[in-house]
Amino acid sequence: MIRFIVSGAAALLILLYFYMILPRLSSRKNMRPFRRAMFAHRGYHCADKLIPENSMPAFRAAIRHGYGIELDLRLTRDGRLVVFHDDNLTRMCRVPGRIESYTYEELKRFRLLNTAEKIPLFSEVLSCVDGRVPLLIELKIPGSSLQICEAACRMLNNYSGTFLIQSFNTMGLYWFRRNAPHILRGQLSSRLTKENLDDPWILRFLVEHLLTNFLGRPDFISYKLSDLPRWEVFVCHKFFRSPIAVWTLRTEQALKCAKRRYDIQIFEKALNFY
Repeated sequence: MIRFIVSGAAALLILLYFYMILPRLSSRKNMRPFRRAMFAHRGYHCADKLIPENSMPAFRAAIRHGYGIELDLRLTRDGRLVVFHDDNLTRMCRVPGRIESYTYEELKRFRLLNTAEKIPLFSEVLSCVDGRVPLLIELKIPGSSLQICEAACRMLNNYSGTFLIQSFNTMGLYWFRRNAPHILRGQLSSRLTKENLDDPWILRFLVEHLLTNFLGRPDFISYKLSDLPRWEVFVCHKFFRSPIAVWTLRTEQALKCAKRRYDIQIFEKALNFY
């Protein structure tokens, strides 16, 4: 009797585990056009050529080379969507503070890496790309507010090009699952428990092991290549047939590995052949 109870409990735990990491299965057909896609990380940038990351010249260069564009979205204090990666402005603009602390009019004064380039509006990027290459859009959600999801969704519903959205914040994916299920979404992850981040350790653990998939039900997984292989990514890839995007590829060896084992490649720097 005890053995039966233990076996039943173990079976239930296994079923619960697979339920938690299960991606959305109904979107496999819609994900097919993105398989084997290559995305230029933050655009096809090159600091030596005065082309900063996440800048309009970087995006135009990616278009010229026929690469998809990976970019990062943040929401300004006055609710404007801008393209910028870092948590603060120090590295890119040499000024203190976060994007979220400034209005767009204030941000227009700053320049990227001492060039003439300013932080672009997302609307400017969409107008520039105009469907010529696919977009991989990371939503930066530093707090509990999901206003950025609503703003991005509203803008993307009027965009005719192909795109994917992704985020480390599973609640952002949950918002799209509930409010815009037609938009393909990806769970970003890596060895988050090894990083010095402000988020609670337990939350980082859950996202690292894809145990929040039951909330976001992602259409693809976007994982840091140097942190692979991982069991949960293997299960999603091989058993559930979920596409895997890998980042960030900076060498030919990494690119070859990514093409051989995974579905979507996100590259930069040493692979930028100017």
